[in-house]
Amino acid sequence: MTEPPTPDDDGDRRLENAVLLGVFIAVVAGGAWLLMSMADMRKGLDCAAQGRRNCGTIEVPDRSR
Repeated sequence: MTEPPTPDDDGDRRLENAVLLGVFIAVVAGGAWLLMSMADMRKGLDCAAQGRRNCGTIEVPDRSR
């Protein structure tokens, strides 16, 4: 008639969960990076749209005495 279901192998299931967790973390990290780069680009475009000059970020070196 019907065969009884076989028990799942816990080792395979743990591996699959670990891989899915890694993929999820990579997607979230990529999304955060994309949002941050889009925000930086928007700031530059807003600055340029207002007719300003030197809209780039100016890095000031630390003064060491």
